[in-house]
Order: sequence, then structure tokens, then C-alpha cells
Amino acid sequence: MKIAFIGGGNMAAALIGGLIKRGTAPADIYAVDINDEARARTAKQFGIATGAGIDATLAGYDAIVLAVKPQVLKSVADALVPHLSKQTIISIAAGIRASDLSRWLNGYTQIVRTMPNTPALIGMGVTGLAALPGVADAAKALASEVLEAVGTAVWFDDEAKLDAVTAISGSGPAYVFYFIEAMQEAARQLGLDDEQGRALAVATFTGAAQLAAQSGEPASVLRERVTSKGGTTAAALASFDAQGVKDAIVRGALAAQARAQEMGDELGAA
Repeated sequence: MKIAFIGGGNMAAALIGGLIKRGTAPADIYAVDINDEARARTAKQFGIATGAGIDATLAGYDAIVLAVKPQVLKSVADALVPHLSKQTIISIAAGIRASDLSRWLNGYTQIVRTMPNTPALIGMGVTGLAALPGVADAAKALASEVLEAVGTAVWFDDEAKLDAVTAISGSGPAYVFYFIEAMQEAARQLGLDDEQGRALAVATFTGAAQLAAQSGEPASVLRERVTSKGGTTAAALASFDAQGVKDAIVRGALAAQARAQEMGDELGAA
């Protein structure tokens, strides 16, 4: 498969690197970036061809990944229209609905919208995907192959679910970092130095996440196994419950989903 990227930021670089590691030849990847320095860096890092603008070169690619900021996606779409024929359009631009992108692309419908997250930068991301009606199975498979280069791909029949994906996995890494920050602060107050607190907090999250992934058991069961009646863990969890920590996390995710819907409305109004 031949894949072109429009935009050369961190997520595009992660995808390009992941695809090459999985066997895609650098000669089959092309990147467009208006920034001379970024374009040169991408070419040197991956050994791929690059271009400064959207032109007829893109007609020769199977998929075009839109990896630009949401605010400039409409202008990118306007420039892309003359060069579309049968390519699969894969958008990783946050908040832009596939229906709005299709409208900007003059009714083009071979579009897959995705919502990756930042652990993709180390090959451990998870991405939600949804396609417009009528997108061929082969095109969906191509989109899966691109996003699975940096982690796990999860498909949804209803694009509206991607607002929930944004709230859970898209924004989710920030929730984890927030909790790690809190654990590090607790470590400081308990007399540990910053290096010790960071090492303990990060390793605990990494290990617990791997345990959850490998055990296949509900998180509630794993939690109960760590919690002895009247013990230290029970004391901490009782304090969390008394202060409504779990409910606050749920409300935060719901607020993120509501904001994702608002952003879709705002960004798609153009």
C-alpha cells in the first residue's frame, strides 16, 4: 500500500515510524508539510519523499492521512479536492466529523475518521475508528493497518461514539498523568524525594495496567484482591469514596464527551 500524510507532526511521525517497522517500504510513504525544517527532519529520519504542498502527486496513493490541526483542515480539504479519485481518506484531526469533512471535500465519501491517543507515540496507543456509510471493507482494513502500526484499533458503527472515545481514551492519558501527579505529591508529603516518588508512582501504574491487561479479570476483582479488610488499601479507598473520587472521574469524562460534541459543532460550522 502507498500512504501519503498531510501534516508532519508528532502523531504523523509516530504512524510513519510504526508503518516502516511493520514492513511498509519508505518508498511507499509520502509526507506533505509546509514547514521546511519539519519536512527536512521527516525526510532525514525516515528516508521518505516529502513535498511542500498538496498537488497531483497525491493521486498515486492508496490512502491519505490528514494529520493537521482541526482549524486548518477545511483549507487542506479545499486544496485536496482536485486530486481525489479513489483514495481512502483517514482523518486523525480531533473533533472534525466525517460528514463535515465530506462536505468540505465536495461530497467525497471514502472517509474514515479516527481518534488516536498520545501513547501512540511509543507504539502503545489505542484508536477509535468510524467510517462513513459506503466505505469499502478494503478501505476499512487499510485504515486499521495504518492505525494498528501504533497500537490497538477499535471500530465503531456509529461515528457519534467517537465523542465518547475522545472522553475515555483520547483524553484518558491526561487522567492517568493527573493521578500520577497526585501520587507523587503524596510521596513528597510522606518524606520521599522526587525521584523516589516518581519511580514508585510510574512503576505502579505501569505494572497495574499490565496486570489488568493480562489477567482479563474485571478491574473491580483485581482491586478487591489488593484490599484486605481493615488494611492500608482499605483505608485509602474509604477516603477516596468519602470524597467522591470515582464519581468525580466519571463526571470529568462526561464533561469531556460533552465538550467533544460542542467542538464538533463549532469546528464543523465552517
